[in-house]
Amino acid sequence: MKLKSMIIVAALAFAGFAAEPVDSGTHFAADALKPFVDNGQLPGAISVFYQDGKQEVACVGYADAGKKRPITLDDVYMQCSQTKGFCGVTIAILVEEGKISLDDPVAKYIPEFGTLWIEKSNKDGVRTLVKAKNALTVRMVMNHTGGFPFELPNFHSMGGWSRRMPLRSVALVAASQPILFEPGTRQQYSNVGIDIGAAVVERVTGKRWEDFLKERVFLPLGMKDSSFWPTEAQLANQVHLYQCRKGKPAAWQSCNPSMQRPYSDDRVFSSAGAGLWTTARDQLKFYKMLMNLGVGENGARILKEETVKSILAVSTRPQGLGGYSLGLSAPVKDGENEWFGHGGAWGTNCMVNWHKKQLKLWAVQLTGGPRPWDKARENAANAFFKATLDTAGEKAYTGRLK
Repeated sequence: MKLKSMIIVAALAFAGFAAEPVDSGTHFAADALKPFVDNGQLPGAISVFYQDGKQEVACVGYADAGKKRPITLDDVYMQCSQTKGFCGVTIAILVEEGKISLDDPVAKYIPEFGTLWIEKSNKDGVRTLVKAKNALTVRMVMNHTGGFPFELPNFHSMGGWSRRMPLRSVALVAASQPILFEPGTRQQYSNVGIDIGAAVVERVTGKRWEDFLKERVFLPLGMKDSSFWPTEAQLANQVHLYQCRKGKPAAWQSCNPSMQRPYSDDRVFSSAGAGLWTTARDQLKFYKMLMNLGVGENGARILKEETVKSILAVSTRPQGLGGYSLGLSAPVKDGENEWFGHGGAWGTNCMVNWHKKQLKLWAVQLTGGPRPWDKARENAANAFFKATLDTAGEKAYTGRLK
């Protein structure tokens, strides 16, 4: 068994993949964040900086400040809107395989979107509707130009992101409601739109979206702790949610109305717009795959280089509507200094630069403000990337195992 493991490691090394990144030996983030942890304003956080094979990991403070339980890379947390990027990757897989086109009408897969109505006015309880002229496309729902509101009506009364209804039902309710503007002409950030994209994945694959995601992304990358249904054992080690308070220690919160307890009973449904539980260790596997243009750190190829470059790492929106690709914040034009990735409502964030093989991950569970450590964290990231790091012998992953 030992010989077999050595052969696997040697094969990965030959292909240009390192089993583990090299510790940078720096402590920029830990030093910058310590004062805020010491005064209780920042209960706990995980910061990861990566550059071309070198990595700085800082796990500061607590996952549970009340019990003084240290935060770790393996503690689960709600990543909220970072889920959108996972839906974007599943769409990209199907585009790459020729099973869908970004400019396909959504009605090709879900006929109820064949006729859409736009609300032109709402005065004294009387709504005036006009029929939409533009066809709603897969591209539009995935880059927030489809005209859908942020959420469905009565969102919180239904229990939030993971407790409202199955993806197919979300799509059908959305199709029955007036949209906000002519599809493709403006942008409105929308969880609903991303869920419609996931419903398209279900129609094309014949599988539940979360099953397709697990089969094509989680399992190949070794993301064993990411799920829409965290186990009781995982929740025993979750990163707790806190409310930021000015000049005071953060206050513990039982939950947020957008993500209501219990988290894993039979009334929980997957939500592509915001609903995935994960760990920092799993997130690193996903975002390093994006940074490496479709190849995981373990050598598993999820997407082709050109697919990532053309529809994930750069905006798919019309000119003048800002930068956003498929479930990911992305630059309008790709360039050496441009980053793409996503953040989440409880403060999580991960951005990557594929040109320079750079990554910066931030994992917290916080609501409200202020957040006085943000500037210190930004300065720490700049210091890390500017530091002189010996990268001799380290090779970028781009172009390997095509």
